[in-house]
Amino acid sequence: MKEIVILSGKGGTGKTSFVASLAALAQDKVLADCDVDAADLHLLLVPGTRREFPFWSGVKAAIRPEQCNGCGTCAEVCQFEAVEVDGTARIDPLACEGCGVCAHFCPEGAIALEENLCGAWFISETAHGPMIHARLGIGEENSGKLVTLVKREARRLAEERGARWVLVDGPPGIGCPVIASLSGADLVLVVTEPSGAGLHDLARLLDLTDHFEIPACVCVNKWDLNADCARQIEVACAERGVPVLDRVPFDPAVVSSLVAATPIVEYDDGPTARALRRIWPKLEGLALESRRNSNESARRHET
Repeated sequence: MKEIVILSGKGGTGKTSFVASLAALAQDKVLADCDVDAADLHLLLVPGTRREFPFWSGVKAAIRPEQCNGCGTCAEVCQFEAVEVDGTARIDPLACEGCGVCAHFCPEGAIALEENLCGAWFISETAHGPMIHARLGIGEENSGKLVTLVKREARRLAEERGARWVLVDGPPGIGCPVIASLSGADLVLVVTEPSGAGLHDLARLLDLTDHFEIPACVCVNKWDLNADCARQIEVACAERGVPVLDRVPFDPAVVSSLVAATPIVEYDDGPTARALRRIWPKLEGLALESRRNSNESARRHET
């Protein structure tokens, strides 16, 4: 089983559209949507949910009204202005950070720290195979933990079904959720766009994959909107020894395919669809090459 993570240094590069098409092209795979803060792969693949599970993480303060005398100590010590007192205390769950200071200083012992329900995760079926995905609650944290859970369940399901591939739609940027999505990856495909922001954020993301010693490759989406910047991206990748798999042109049919909730490779045979069909065999080859390199490295360490 090989795991390919598709990332982007910034949002809006077309990463999820790529993942949906790769899901249509790959055989024997399990899909994982690790962009849990703003999951949208389900909008393209329209999965049917088989099972839903709660995601509990962290704690929030809760008032025991029968014990509270409204003294206001909790409001005085709360640094996040999460407590209001009007006869009895009340906790604003969106402002509470779960630090526990209010519970510690409450003279009546009227505050408890309760496990926090942050969201939910799902096992679903799509027309292109099983998918693990999640929904983080509004204003909730711990998205890195939820990403780790989604990846763990995707791997478990892949092993259970004997799948060859785990395709991961990762979050944008370089933060904690991205780092969680990189854990255990065999190969990273970075989808970028020809803009100053795209070039800058691509460099930061490649620094991250270098740090974790994960092989990476790049695809330039909508390259013809700024051919000069696309060339700068290719030069920067060449200097780092990172392969650019292909250039994908701007294609109005992509928008139509999104409206139709259909991966572009199944929607038409235009320039974007043809480019993505070229990209998948290249990804397969690089992923298999990373396996050979890992095996050779392991043998060297053993000797």
